[in-house]
Amino acid sequence: MQIGFVGLGKMGAGMARRLLRGGHSVVATDRSEFAVSAVAQEGASPAADLAALVAALEPPRTVWIMVPEGGATESVVAVLGKLLARGDLVVDGGNSNFKDSQRRAADLSEKGLLFVDAGTSGGVRGLEAGYCLMCGGDRAAIDRLAPALTTLAPPDGWLHTGPAGSGHYVKMVHNGIEYALMQAYAEGFELFTASGYELDNAKIAALWTRGSVVRSWLLELAAEAMRKNPSFEGVAPWVEDSGEGRWTVVESVERAVPAPTITAALQARFRSRQENSYAARFLNALRNEFGGHEVRKKG
Repeated sequence: MQIGFVGLGKMGAGMARRLLRGGHSVVATDRSEFAVSAVAQEGASPAADLAALVAALEPPRTVWIMVPEGGATESVVAVLGKLLARGDLVVDGGNSNFKDSQRRAADLSEKGLLFVDAGTSGGVRGLEAGYCLMCGGDRAAIDRLAPALTTLAPPDGWLHTGPAGSGHYVKMVHNGIEYALMQAYAEGFELFTASGYELDNAKIAALWTRGSVVRSWLLELAAEAMRKNPSFEGVAPWVEDSGEGRWTVVESVERAVPAPTITAALQARFRSRQENSYAARFLNALRNEFGGHEVRKKG
């Protein structure tokens, strides 16, 4: 099928290439001329901007967006809403908030446009391994998009999750779970480093990928990371969050569904960014006040 692709970052470029390798026709655009040129060398038709991309597509058009959530996605959807015609399809494959996806689907529907929110997982290795796709939208939109989804995903690697917004909802919770898994691995391997046994964390991680009940792709990546840099020399103890973990915790509060593990993992990321934690200094001083415990001074 012919598909327009907006956004050629680490994920987007890989997805465009996988579509090309699967025999699809891709018209691509990005703010970076270099990124557009790179995929053009592999067979994509370059477009200078959104207007040029829309003009190069045959109706009914399908345009897949892979840009950062928030303002960037909002801007692209707004422009496409003016450029596209009734019956065209907009796909948001980024990590948008599901509430934004519900709103965008409704707004575009008033213009006769179809919308699919495609939660996408697979990272930079998705080009070769395929992308797991969680897709919300009307059945007609999903059916039209199915050839591209089948190419992008590994076997049985995409799912129509339900109406618009449901794809990004499932991806949101997916990422919240990811936070918790990563935190659990980090705590376990830190305990190994403090055990006194001089354990080889990389070898243990690799071992656990062979039949263990805690095996996962994340663990495979951890084993590789520790093999390359066992002590993580040069890596700052600063862990960012991309938003989905926060949204998962907020959703758990709004629906009164306990999510203590995901919440704790998110809070641990917040704490990692504090170079001189007020709360930690508060506790240090308070222990001295009630128990006369030694106050460790800052070096």
